[in-house]
Amino acid sequence: MSSLLIRGFVLGFVVAASPGPIFFLCFRRTLARGWLTGLVSGLGVATADGLYAGFAAFGIGAITSALVGGRLWLTLIGGAALVLIGVRTVVSRPKTDGPPAPDDSGLALAYASTLGLTMTNPATIVSFAALVATLGIGIADGYLPPTLVVAGVFAGSAAWWCLVAGFGAGLRSRVTPWVLKGLSLFSGLAIAAFGLLAIIATLELEGSLGG
Repeated sequence: MSSLLIRGFVLGFVVAASPGPIFFLCFRRTLARGWLTGLVSGLGVATADGLYAGFAAFGIGAITSALVGGRLWLTLIGGAALVLIGVRTVVSRPKTDGPPAPDDSGLALAYASTLGLTMTNPATIVSFAALVATLGIGIADGYLPPTLVVAGVFAGSAAWWCLVAGFGAGLRSRVTPWVLKGLSLFSGLAIAAFGLLAIIATLELEGSLGG
């Protein structure tokens, strides 16, 4: 049973470590607002990863089919949100002069935003469905095996974002305002570009299928 937890951990870590707009978003938040905001943002991603892994491991086909079937609108919504976040990141003025004041509403928004953005990516559940299938995990042998895999996925994803937040926090005290401004510009453009590419690719795919 412990091997299932370990394999789930590896799956969660590998999927979370895949490069993408969420990495830039969480890393930039860590540099601009501190490690807690970056960590909470990452935990939002880990929660979504755990949910998607749960849908796959427990064989919840109806939810999986609905999410994949609605990929057009989910991707358009997620892509538009990434573009808006990217633009906001570019025009914002981050500060590094001292630790940020605690803000529960800001932390809640940081968590909810990354949770929502990850949930609007149908490719995530497809990836977990394929990965879980390779493990041969299902509810035929009871609920404990898939539960261990899902717990491992969440822990693995959370571990990756802990590393990202810790690394960003270590750099934060050494980053000058000008460097942070440049990093914010780069990450904002990258986030917006990912959003635009997702929208364009989805529209092109739907157009080719419709044609």
